[in-house]
Amino acid sequence: MATFKEFRNNVKPNWCPGCGDFSIQAAIQRAAANVGLEPENLAVISGIGCSGRISGYINAYGFHGIHGRVLPIAQGVKLANRELTVIASGGDGDGFAIGMGHTVHAIRRNLNVTYIVMDNQIYGLTKGQTSPRSAEGFKTKSTPEGSIETTLSPLEIALSAGATFVAQSFSSDLKQLTKLIEEGINHEGFSLINVFSPCVTFNKINTYDWFKENIVNLEQFPDYDPSNRVQAMNKIMETNGLVTGLIYQNKTRKSYEDMITGFKPEALAKQNIKITPEEFDKLVAEFK
Repeated sequence: MATFKEFRNNVKPNWCPGCGDFSIQAAIQRAAANVGLEPENLAVISGIGCSGRISGYINAYGFHGIHGRVLPIAQGVKLANRELTVIASGGDGDGFAIGMGHTVHAIRRNLNVTYIVMDNQIYGLTKGQTSPRSAEGFKTKSTPEGSIETTLSPLEIALSAGATFVAQSFSSDLKQLTKLIEEGINHEGFSLINVFSPCVTFNKINTYDWFKENIVNLEQFPDYDPSNRVQAMNKIMETNGLVTGLIYQNKTRKSYEDMITGFKPEALAKQNIKITPEEFDKLVAEFK
């Protein structure tokens, strides 16, 4: 069984010192080792943005996609090879702006993919513009007088779209984050894990100290039931989306793959996809 160190490679991340993404990378590597994966069993698909670089920093199959398209790629990888554990990752701009349509449909489709969003409430790679996750009044280069738009709530949207696994964590809480990623990998269906990952360079509002003062950890509520969808939505709204932990999980709904009639468990590369000349002629005849 692979160890944490075997999911490391020799590529040094070029994130800013103190960026929360370092911890998220470590949590993914630890979780992969803890659930018994080998590097060749894991595919990390990423989008555009600072967080998009993560697919090149982990010793596994990696694919750096284009802006907002991480989930179509990740779902395609999973459908082509059900034997792979697929982790998609990207930032709040990648997943909740240009890629929001893909996010909603991936949630409701429920393929067995784990989606980790590195949420820093700002566009970091392009040097500090307002993102869909920025608070009202948030001043950036693109909103010098303060944002007048409502902050998007991805957790509420996920529950409304029929999510079967919704969790949230903080990059500083490596123990909780690692555990949630393990649970997301083991969940049969689509897993959304939003992670507060402070941008130390451009976001001087949502800092490490700010999150530590405002986050509400579900561990404070021993009677909380993550299988109760109504309770989950209420908790998200009560905390203004600043709740961390396993917020909701539905273990009864089947994954997309398991509902496709005749969908084989073997990867396409292992299947005999050759057709006879007679079968080919029959297929061509359908288009005449």
